Amino acid sequence: MSSQRRNAGHWSAALVGVILLALAACSRDAAFERKTPDLPAAVETPATLPHERSRMLFAEAHSEPARATVDAAAVLDDWCSALADRLHSVAKADCASGFELTGHESVHGRPIIVRPVRASRQTPKGRVLLIGGTHGDELTSVSLVFWWLSWLEATGSAYHWRIIPAMNPDGLFARPAQRVNANGVDLNRNLPTPGWETASQDYWRDTGRSERRFPGDAAASEPETRWLVDEITHYRPDVIVTLHAPYGVLDYDGEPAPPARLGPLKLNRLGVFPGSLGNYGARYLDIPVVTVELGHATRMPAAGQARAMWQDLTRWLDRRIAPRVRQAERRADEPAAGG
Repeated sequence: MSSQRRNAGHWSAALVGVILLALAACSRDAAFERKTPDLPAAVETPATLPHERSRMLFAEAHSEPARATVDAAAVLDDWCSALADRLHSVAKADCASGFELTGHESVHGRPIIVRPVRASRQTPKGRVLLIGGTHGDELTSVSLVFWWLSWLEATGSAYHWRIIPAMNPDGLFARPAQRVNANGVDLNRNLPTPGWETASQDYWRDTGRSERRFPGDAAASEPETRWLVDEITHYRPDVIVTLHAPYGVLDYDGEPAPPARLGPLKLNRLGVFPGSLGNYGARYLDIPVVTVELGHATRMPAAGQARAMWQDLTRWLDRRIAPRVRQAERRADEPAAGG
């Protein structure tokens, strides 16, 4: 598929989408997704707060940092309102505080939002990166983030967490929601894994050149992918947990040993794909990747099942990730051989 042909297809699809929206509400699950107008794709982008490591540099670079902070608060408020309008299972109050702008945006200029949660102990047992909404039409993967976050805030954690509810906001807010980003790229096939240039095209050919799985014209070609690479590089997570749907299984890549199950989801390794997060994190960076595949993309699991997933995950972190982190810290503290 050439870029010109693909872009023409996107514009045609967009035109059809506008006409359909004018005639009727989208046909998603009415019990889960609200039928409200989407945010405009083109808006004037205000100054935004960058990644947390750069706040001092940001203040020095802006003559009016207080105004920039006000603008950032307005962007976050708009994002929370839009999300609450989009999903019945998320209220605006669920993201009323603690969320931050990363300084990264989607193709259409929507902010990528993060929620840092610091460990409740002075020395954390490790760092966890939790990602929802990589595929925009997997709506439950966004909502489950907020359920888990509410339990995390209620009980505290011995780990540092960085939580991204919606990595693909353009896909989430499209009407109807779509798996790929606004450029038609599957973000879970766009990461710069070794041999991507050849392997990604072979994989895409094997899918029948499915538009839902187009890996992009180049590795890390998408702004959302570049954000994720930057986030992993600077946050240095000890484990990545990514939420998807609708296979109803638990997938895992890397070491140490995986959890046997999370709640009702049993371990069933689905394989490694070029440009996928499991490939990039586990095989390229030696960061274990837990992939939670919920059973339905638009219908939430029972609250008890979701809580069992959370409890099993936190127990596994203590059994497998915390000892791995301690072992790595001990090796780092050991004097160099011959020193």
